[in-house]
This record gives sequence, C-alpha cells and structure tokens, in this order.
Amino acid sequence: MKVLFVCTGNTCRSPMAEGYLKSKGIICESRGLAADGSPVSENAKTVMAEIGIDISHHISKQLTPFDVKSFDKIICLSKSHFDYLSSLGIKCEVLGDGISDPFGCDLDVYRNCRDEIICEIDKLFVAEMEDRHINDVLEIENACFSHPWTKQNIIDAKNNHTHFFVYETNDKAVGYVGISVILDEGYITNIAVLPEFRKKGIATALLNKLDDFAKNNKLCFISLEVRVSNENAISLYEKFGYKKEGCRKNFYDTPKEDALILTKRF
Repeated sequence: MKVLFVCTGNTCRSPMAEGYLKSKGIICESRGLAADGSPVSENAKTVMAEIGIDISHHISKQLTPFDVKSFDKIICLSKSHFDYLSSLGIKCEVLGDGISDPFGCDLDVYRNCRDEIICEIDKLFVAEMEDRHINDVLEIENACFSHPWTKQNIIDAKNNHTHFFVYETNDKAVGYVGISVILDEGYITNIAVLPEFRKKGIATALLNKLDDFAKNNKLCFISLEVRVSNENAISLYEKFGYKKEGCRKNFYDTPKEDALILTKRF
C-alpha cells in the first residue's frame, strides 16, 4: 500500500506523519495544498529526532493530479483539507478528528502534535481479529511463548468472552492482544509482537486500543500478569497507568517464575 499525507504547507504535520509511517516500513510520502519548496520546520525535525526518526532532508511539495492517481490511500491532516479534496471528487480520509497545525508554536506543542499523529496513525492499523487473522496470531504465539496457544485455543477463546485485536501490516497481523471480559472487568490474556517488528510502537498501539475498548464498554479495570523479570514490559504498562497489585508465585513455567499482577482502573 502507498499512502499520501496531505496538509497545508507540508512543513510540519504531514512530514511528521510521513516520517513515522515510513519507520514502520510502509511506502508513503506527503504533500501540501499550499507548499512552496520550504524545508521542514526545525521544531518538527527536532521532535521527530527525539524518537529516532530523521526528517531533516524533507522539502515541501505541492499536491499534483499525478499524486492523486499514484497513491492507494490519501489521508488529510485536517477536516478542511478533506473538504477541499472531496469537493474535487478525490477520495480521501481524515486522520482521527483532525490534527491542529503547530506552525509557529514551541517544542511542547510540536511534541503534543507528534504524539497525537502517532496515536492516530497507529489506530489505522489496529482492528478486531477476523478469521483470516487466526493463522497469523498462531504464528505470533509460536514465536513469542514457550507454551503457545493452539489454533483451537484461540478459536475457543474468541467464542467465549475474549476479544482479540491485531496490528496489521501489509495484510498480515504482526502483533495482537486479547482481552477477556467478565461483566465490567477486563483481563488481558496475551499481548505479543513478532520479534522482527518489535520496538516500532506496536505494543503501544495495542494498549491504546484496549484503553478505548475499556472506555467504550465501561469497564472498571483491566488486569494482567507479567513475568517479574520482564522489565521492558513492566515499564511500558506503568507508562499506561497500570499499577502493581499483587504477585502470583511460580505462575510461569519454562522457566519457572513469579508473575506480577498489574491493574489499570478507569
């Protein structure tokens, strides 16, 4: 899939969106409705460098009719861009509810803009698991766990109060999360990402999806177990507001290890 982001001057929002999506291995570019060949904003360049993404060589480009025909998906950074392109008969969509223009603002505004762009882009790739994803989820299980679920385990869980969400890249699920719901309580069954796709924000995107799911379904909390030695996962959960509420002795096998109980309340 080839994705095109569109904003006004193509110096702030759309270059940040382009840089982030390219970091995930997706073919994409960005354009502006009023671009004049200016370099990328210094603040945009700085805040993207903070997360390890270099957009310093970007030069703004004007959207052309050729661009419209060359990309599979056109994503506008605001509703006004969407309205204008739609009035020309161009099929497009808006990123989230639209991203406010940070042009001329300080670094904190740019950081907030960057984080909003990242969150909304990630949502484009997270969807409820369909039957076509089951074999992908099985592959993730086998790659990530010493005692992976079987295909029948996944199917049975899906049919029995468990919701699965996948992160999909090029029509393949490369990460997933399952949450079992009992009344107004949520329990994460598993969350995993294929090794070659780690450190790309996929687990963060899946946890953001669970937050939305919990709020939409009025859950009072989400709880999970995690190996006490898995410091990276524990750190990520804590950033999302999960707190330690207990310990299960010898919960895991191969190797034998205790589990921390982490819970986020809504």
